[in-house]
Amino acid sequence: MRALTDSEARIMAVLLAARPDRERERLRQIGVPRSTYHAVRRRSYEEGWLRDRYIPHPVPIGRPFVTFLLARPYADRFEEFGTRAAGDSSNVVLWSGTQIAIGVFFHAKPTDGRKLAERIEEAHLATNPLVLTVDVHGPSVPVYFDFEGLWCHLAGLPGTLAYPHGLGGPLAGTGDEDGVIDLSAHQRWALGELLRRPFVAAEQGRGGHLVGPVGLPFSQRRTMLRGWIAHRTLLDPSRVPAYQGRSPDQVVFLSGTPRRDARPEVLFATLTRECRVFPFLFAVGPGRWLLGALGGSAASPDAASRRPVLPTLREFLEGIEIIQEAASTFNALVDHRYDRLLPESDGKATSKA
Repeated sequence: MRALTDSEARIMAVLLAARPDRERERLRQIGVPRSTYHAVRRRSYEEGWLRDRYIPHPVPIGRPFVTFLLARPYADRFEEFGTRAAGDSSNVVLWSGTQIAIGVFFHAKPTDGRKLAERIEEAHLATNPLVLTVDVHGPSVPVYFDFEGLWCHLAGLPGTLAYPHGLGGPLAGTGDEDGVIDLSAHQRWALGELLRRPFVAAEQGRGGHLVGPVGLPFSQRRTMLRGWIAHRTLLDPSRVPAYQGRSPDQVVFLSGTPRRDARPEVLFATLTRECRVFPFLFAVGPGRWLLGALGGSAASPDAASRRPVLPTLREFLEGIEIIQEAASTFNALVDHRYDRLLPESDGKATSKA
C-alpha cells in the first residue's frame, strides 16, 4: 500500500471536519489548489478511506437511549455473535475484529440495553461483555466516531474545525421538559430520506463525495438546522494508508469506573491538550466510561513531550480495562446504518406534503 502525500493527508483533515462553511478558510491555510482538493476528495471516497453518513439525533426519532456493546465473542461463536447483533433492528454500528467486537444500538427504553446483555449471556456468545447504556438527552456522548482531531494531529495542522462531534445532547424548541418531539409524517420522511441518501447514491452509481448537504430540499435542510440530524464524514482506519511512516493502525477501547469527583470534560481536555490523544469515541455512563482511540505502531515525533496517557487515565478512572486490536482486522458488519431506524414506509404516503 502506498503512503499518503502531504496534500492528501491535509485535505482529508478538512473533509473529516464536515464543515463546508469554513472549507475555503482551511484550504487557504494549508495552501492546496482547489483542483487538487477536488481530485483528492474524489480519490478518498473511491479508495474507501472516507465515507459520508447522516447521523440522527436519537431523541427526535424516539430512541433516546444508546447502548454501546464491547465484547470478546467466543472463538467458536464469533460468526453467530455477528449475525445476531447485526440482525437486531436497533443496531446501527457493528465492527468485528478477530478478538473483539464493538456495536452501537439505538433504544427506546433504558431497559433495552439490559435485555440485550441478557440475550448475549443466555446464548453464551461472549465473555463478560461491557454493555453501557446512556441517556442522550444530555451530553453523555461527547465524541461519536469523530476522527478529525486525530487526523489534524497526524497531518500537523494547527487546531481543528469541528472536533469533537458528539451524539445527542440538549435540543432547543422541544415539546416538553423531557425533550420529546412529536414529528409529523413529513418530518419523519425528510429525516428518512437523509438517512438513506448515501446508500441511494451508491445504488445509482454516484460517488460518495457527492452526498453532502449542498442542494438539499428546504424540508431536509430544516431538519439539519434544528439539530435533528447531522452530515458527517467518517474514516475507515482499516483502509487508510500511512502518512510519513505513521498510521492509525491500532484500534484501542478503554473503559473504567470514574473516581470520585472525576469530570469527563476535564479528562477529555487533558487527553487532547497534554497527552495529544484524540478519542474518536467517548461515552459517559453513570458508573462506567468508555473511550475509543486509534494508535500507531510507529512513534509520533512529539512523543517525548507528551503527558503519559495511562497515568493520566488512572487519575480519573479505576478498574481500567484496555482492549487493542489491529485496525486491519476489523470488518464493518453494520456500517453506520441509521436508515434502519426509520424504514422507508414511515411517512412515505405524505412525502409530498
